[in-house]
Amino acid sequence: MKNKYEKICKTLDDTKELAYNFAKLAEKGCFVSLYGEIGAGKTAFVKLVAEALDVKERVTSPSFVILNEYHTARIPIYHFDLYRLENEGVKTIVDELREYSEGKQLTFVEWAEFSQDEIPFNHLKVNVTYEDDDSRKYTFEAFGKSAEEITEGLNND
Repeated sequence: MKNKYEKICKTLDDTKELAYNFAKLAEKGCFVSLYGEIGAGKTAFVKLVAEALDVKERVTSPSFVILNEYHTARIPIYHFDLYRLENEGVKTIVDELREYSEGKQLTFVEWAEFSQDEIPFNHLKVNVTYEDDDSRKYTFEAFGKSAEEITEGLNND
């Protein structure tokens, strides 16, 4: 199995295509840790995945509330943002992060680098970086069997 996948998105349509392909593959559930600079496109990717899964609510960044929940999609979607939590704050939600990694749900954690390496073993790491031409590079790295099935599916699209 291939546990890595990379895609350069030059346009919003490219990102939308990637997000929709990912959404099809992640419908069984997945825990996604998102990495990247401010404005790189982490929340934009989550919004497009949510759109692909028929979320009816307005999808926003959970920067100030830590967690947004969407229950109108084909599967529940949980969207965390760890940016505003200090080390002690992250420690208080580590158990919750583990709970949100199990079952048929899609969990996104933005600013996962602040998780103090407490991300569950079976997860998908997505790093979003700026390229020189203002495009975005999405790098997916799988940790665990179900995450590897997603990267394998992306590689076959």
